[in-house]
Amino acid sequence: MNRSLRLASLLELLAERGQLQVDEIVDLLKVSPATARRDLDTLAEQQLLARTRGGALSLEVAYDLPIRYKSEQNTEQKQVIAQAASALVSKDDIVGLCGGTTSTAIAAALGARADLTEHAGGASLTIVTNAVNIASQLAMRPQIKTVLTGGVLNPRSYELVGPFAEATLHELTIDIAFIGANGVDAMVGPTVHDELEAKVNSLMARRARRAVIVADSSKIGRRAFASMNLARSSTTLITDSGITAEQQRQLAESGMEIVIAS
Repeated sequence: MNRSLRLASLLELLAERGQLQVDEIVDLLKVSPATARRDLDTLAEQQLLARTRGGALSLEVAYDLPIRYKSEQNTEQKQVIAQAASALVSKDDIVGLCGGTTSTAIAAALGARADLTEHAGGASLTIVTNAVNIASQLAMRPQIKTVLTGGVLNPRSYELVGPFAEATLHELTIDIAFIGANGVDAMVGPTVHDELEAKVNSLMARRARRAVIVADSSKIGRRAFASMNLARSSTTLITDSGITAEQQRQLAESGMEIVIAS
């Protein structure tokens, strides 16, 4: 792993966990203790974390990282999840997509489907999103009608949040919404790092006939700061084969439908 990717991985781990110890970094990234300490010092100099004795703490600036820092994390799993999500979408559907790398992969998968992008005298699919990077990605797909909510841009995640985003969603109906999460726990359900994003994600899910949480298996069993407060009995989770049997059991008992993409 090259240095830039290693630093990005460190920030992603810190955003998820809140704090890290050097021995954890050694184990997770397969580097020496000296390399781990140098990397932490480098990020501390850039004011992206706070150094502690034997490790580091997250700062607000590293709380949720822009997609350019995340794009190399669990890429294969996210692509598999994206293909499984795409298979649930039919022509003429109205699809909701919140921000995040998995949702971005879903947008790419939908854009690559010939049956959804063929010329038929107009748009054959509508995608509603609060993520400016997804809207930009879909701008070159005239056969997909792209609806971008208003709102205040969160520069850490490229998502539009706040009352303007919520007002747009209140006026729309959605067939299926794909909602990313930083953690999926059997007790509290899906969670994200930012409370404003949690509110928009929750509203998008509630405006949909079917709400689908998309999260790779590294997110299962974790809790982030803000809960979406979704009813698990009406929520589907698409994840990868890295989910354990015990995690499956706990989530199924909470009422969540689980789809393992392969």
